[in-house]
Amino acid sequence: MSEPPGAVVSLAEAPPPADAPPIQLAAQRVLPLRRPGRWIATAVVLVLAAQFVHGLVTNPFYQWDRFGYWFLRPTILDGLLITLEVTAYSAVLGLLGGVLLALARLSKSPVLRAVSWVYVWAFRSVPLIVVLLFLYNFSALYKTLSVGIPFGPAFFSFDESKLATDMVIAVVGISLHESAYAAEVVRGGILSVDQGQHEASAALGLPKGYQFRRIVFPQALRSIVPNYVNQLIGLIKGTSLVFYVSLLDLFGSAQSMGSTYPGDIVPLLMVATVWYLILTSVVSVVQFYVERYYARGATRSLPPTPLQKLRTGFTDVRARIRREAAV
Repeated sequence: MSEPPGAVVSLAEAPPPADAPPIQLAAQRVLPLRRPGRWIATAVVLVLAAQFVHGLVTNPFYQWDRFGYWFLRPTILDGLLITLEVTAYSAVLGLLGGVLLALARLSKSPVLRAVSWVYVWAFRSVPLIVVLLFLYNFSALYKTLSVGIPFGPAFFSFDESKLATDMVIAVVGISLHESAYAAEVVRGGILSVDQGQHEASAALGLPKGYQFRRIVFPQALRSIVPNYVNQLIGLIKGTSLVFYVSLLDLFGSAQSMGSTYPGDIVPLLMVATVWYLILTSVVSVVQFYVERYYARGATRSLPPTPLQKLRTGFTDVRARIRREAAV
């Protein structure tokens, strides 16, 4: 039956001629889709990165010889040790305080909820430098601190100026400030756990504490870890403010040496910058493995480690070379 004039015949529906040779699909070479925009963007980024590295290396203003001189000086390493101590103590105390505040915010007690909300509101509103300076001058407001009955006799008292060393002031101030932010991170992680998990654990008759420790909190950590690591990285950099309470951390040591040697200000700042980069990089590596650990059971396959990615990349390149040679 002939087609009417002007009709469009689909080639996909038209049968091949009887005498046509069979199509060998396996012999056909599949060409990848060309993406010129991606190649152009990659080339531009590589050129800009090469120019940046070239300027960083060849610019005499950075004084890389003085950078090498100061990088491992005892003064810098002592400041680095203080930075690590303040960060470690503040991170642990801040996280513990954040967990307590988050649980108080989620409790059924209106008093606990109100106190937790006021605490978070107050310390998120006040800058960290103000908190540190206030604690540094706390002894001028309260000579002694006592514990006892309100408006009644004190059981014992102690001199605040003897206990409030520079390290204590720095750790307490940063921990109080960090707890407010950690509380919201922990609260968000707990709220991210599916409500069915709470109902299933309650149906099994498990105690509330066991439900939180073994069921709710491990699942909440998948959401807590990335957000709290951001807080931890900010905490590492925030320790530079303890210089204003007479504690010479990494930045304080670099600033002090810069005042003594004005010609080495830029190399000293570069030394502090590189050390901060190293610290944050180590934290990022730890974050990856912690997230990978808590991803078990939540994803079909765990994300590959950097070594596995490198090995897969070499395998893909080798397979591509073999295919090219075979063609």
